[in-house]
Amino acid sequence: MSGIDLSAAEPGLLAWLSRGFHGEMDYMARHGLKRARPAELVPGTLSVITARMPYLPADTPPDWTDRELARQRQPGEAVVSLYARGRDYHKVLRQRLQKLADRIAGELGPFGHRVFTDSAPVLEVELATRSGQGWRGKHTLVLQREAGSMFFLGEIYCDLALPESAPASAHCGSCSACISACPTGAIVAPYRLDARRCISYLTIEHAGPIPEELRPLIGNRVYGCDDCQLVCPWNKYARASGLPDFDARAPLRAPTLLQLFAWSEADFLRHTEGSAIRRIGFERWQRNVAVGLGNALRSEALDQAERAAIVAALQAETGSPSALVREHVAWALEGHFLEGNRPQVSADAGVSAIHSGVNICPT
Repeated sequence: MSGIDLSAAEPGLLAWLSRGFHGEMDYMARHGLKRARPAELVPGTLSVITARMPYLPADTPPDWTDRELARQRQPGEAVVSLYARGRDYHKVLRQRLQKLADRIAGELGPFGHRVFTDSAPVLEVELATRSGQGWRGKHTLVLQREAGSMFFLGEIYCDLALPESAPASAHCGSCSACISACPTGAIVAPYRLDARRCISYLTIEHAGPIPEELRPLIGNRVYGCDDCQLVCPWNKYARASGLPDFDARAPLRAPTLLQLFAWSEADFLRHTEGSAIRRIGFERWQRNVAVGLGNALRSEALDQAERAAIVAALQAETGSPSALVREHVAWALEGHFLEGNRPQVSADAGVSAIHSGVNICPT
């Protein structure tokens, strides 16, 4: 349970925005300090009930972190963030929070409330740490001693004056594993994230061309990035979810880049129905997979048959109706033709200016 006086978090939020760390996520700045003022967001709010829900699939093996890191070293494999392999968490957690609110109403009578889960200008991490759900890790995510960080956060803003919970103490100590592991150096300092470099932003929130200097650092990650969590010692205590909603869908369990790149738009829509992935759309999906294929071609670990199959798949998309896809396909093919003639592709000669921009707010 958290109170609603978050004024101590306002300077940090304003400093983060002033540095441009929110990238192109204009909504971060548009809502301003309303994020730190629950009673302005939902008039009448007196307390915030916070919740967390684990999302690791039920069949997650004990050595799951080692397995995930190993897949990143297989250039032909495609890596989707663990949280996105099942059903869209927004729907699952929001429904369960509403059921909780209904149960409270059944005990106390009707009360004013509104539920959130990563769906409004809410300082979720700040509220979670204040209410004892865990402490803020150096990667800016919430950590809990008995659950690590592999969980979603949600809130119920309500007009009930409820006693506040005690905050959790921090236990990162001198560890900086998450900072060292970030592929793009997005964690610029402990507790400070530059969203413009984060792979989660670049592959999900960012709509334009991925900055060329960051493409090689993305590797085979096609939707999100779990690296800072995979190396965190506290995630040896991460818990699997008891909900089948978060079990990995077959097409996303251990896909190859070629399998994903072969999807038509109809395939994409079918395989991502009810998934958080669908929100990025087919064009960004192809962009992301093309980057992964380009990085595969730049690897020495591919055999000739794999390399030939990737080149053929990319060349088949050089005439894509999307300029965004054509640009990234052209870049990907450069990984094969670096020592010879450049392929003749239909990417626009004048590539739009590089943009960069994370969907993780520091507070």
